[in-house]
Amino acid sequence: MKKNALLLPILMMATLISCNNSLKKQTNKNAADAIYFGGNILTMEGDTASYIEAVAVKDGKIIFAGTKSDADTFQGNQTAMKDLAGKTLLPGFVDGHSHFSEVGLQSVSANLLSPPDGQVKNINDLQKVLRDFMATSSIVAAHQLVLGMNYDNSQLQEQRSPVRQELDAVSTELPVMVIHQSGHLAVLNSKALSMAGITADSKDPQGGVIEREADGKTPNGVLQESAFFQIIPKLPLNFTPEEVVSMLQISENIYMKNGFTTIQDGKTSPANIKILPELAKKGLFKVDIVSYPDFVLLSKDSILWGPLMSKKYTNHFRVGGVKLTMDGSPQGKTAWFTKPYFKVPEGKEDTYAGYAAFTDTALIKWFELAYKNNWQLLTHTNGDAAIDQLIKMDKAASFKYPAKDRRTVMIHGQFLRYDQVKQIKNAGIFASLFPLHTFNWGDYHRQSVVGPERAENMSPTGWLLENKMKFSIHSDAPVIFPNSIQLISTAVNRTTRTNYLLGPKQKVSPYIALKAMTIWPAYQYFEEHTKGSLVKGKNADFVILDKNPVKVDSKKINEIKVVETIKEGKTVYPD
Repeated sequence: MKKNALLLPILMMATLISCNNSLKKQTNKNAADAIYFGGNILTMEGDTASYIEAVAVKDGKIIFAGTKSDADTFQGNQTAMKDLAGKTLLPGFVDGHSHFSEVGLQSVSANLLSPPDGQVKNINDLQKVLRDFMATSSIVAAHQLVLGMNYDNSQLQEQRSPVRQELDAVSTELPVMVIHQSGHLAVLNSKALSMAGITADSKDPQGGVIEREADGKTPNGVLQESAFFQIIPKLPLNFTPEEVVSMLQISENIYMKNGFTTIQDGKTSPANIKILPELAKKGLFKVDIVSYPDFVLLSKDSILWGPLMSKKYTNHFRVGGVKLTMDGSPQGKTAWFTKPYFKVPEGKEDTYAGYAAFTDTALIKWFELAYKNNWQLLTHTNGDAAIDQLIKMDKAASFKYPAKDRRTVMIHGQFLRYDQVKQIKNAGIFASLFPLHTFNWGDYHRQSVVGPERAENMSPTGWLLENKMKFSIHSDAPVIFPNSIQLISTAVNRTTRTNYLLGPKQKVSPYIALKAMTIWPAYQYFEEHTKGSLVKGKNADFVILDKNPVKVDSKKINEIKVVETIKEGKTVYPD
């Protein structure tokens, strides 16, 4: 009896404490909407992988990141307790560079990819895919245009682009256009060439080439760079508002499925820069879209001086700056190098090294306009000669219009030389690199584009780390699908299609690859204070993976699956 009498007050006190804690949780005005726990929670803070036990979310923001016991104090009776059951949670992926709108266009075009992403192994396959698409596509029926995307001459048995006669075999009545996987070349059939006004008398535009037949005059259908870009408005690509909405929603779903909570629309077209803000106003976007309009085509557009040119989003949309394309594609052999191509294209002299999109005289005007207005400038520069031009233009424009922190971005930088690395560091130029090329075109670069020695150091992430530089890595979608896991895997492993290890010195650890997908691209966008790591006050932008890239065998990273994508506390994938 005495023992029970002693226990009674203790039990009563425990019950009272429990009731008080329960009442406190239920009435706590700071109660979290959700608490995530029970898995590998990577903060992405610091130089090495750092883990916490739990993260609490309220009103789309992180209100606590730390131990599970402390997180439990934010639990209310309406708090969703999210047990990760051993899965991995980290900040939502931030897209270093891609073309959001064009991924939507890709979704309604014929898929001309080669294996493993498509069926096209040769030009006969390409013709068959186009014929099947023409027979079934509602877009073809509505717009009377046959559009195919992502053929790759380097993967075709013929090792060349198709020509107009081979597209005429698909149709002579409808215009047919197929776009190279790089996005820098296209092939038109005779009908499309006629509609575009391309004839034997047409001159090559600045920064572009109209390829010719044996007579040196007749267009063979292949248009390079600005010759291609300039004809797009002349073809029947006037989609209805409903079609555009559908395409962009498909595109957004593709990115969300891959864990992206921030997406770039690089080189936004004049048509799409009108559409995207309207869709944002209607509340159609679930994640953040940051646009960089085509600077040359939109330099006088009022949107560049309007409220959407901002570091803050309005309905998940903002204009982050402007985009310039300064050279072409290495796999298309239009990128601009200081040394000749390893195997020059047919008909070119042995000294052929690609070409610039702009003369220095023409280019400095664009740099000065951007720097004068403090618009962040994205520069497509693949070849080392184009990067030399970027460094020169940045120095000249910065001297005239100095600024402390403008974060000009070098997009791709695939053949950045070692001596150029410190130059871009000193200039404050941020590098967004493209290591996915090592898998998709590494063999072709070794064998045909630049040769084995120069190919070793393409997309030189290792050199940037050596110089203690932040960088991002990107897919350049729709050039390559925005597959976040494959992007991480290629940056870590750098193996080609034939499993050749290309540039072991340029490999990075899984943790660094994740930083280049989270906190570092957040810095690229001036958003490091709101995104990219799990810290109190930042957006509750998360991705949940079935396994931890830092802990699995690096060769198996590409087997990891995205389980869930969360934007500001709301699950956006799966929907």
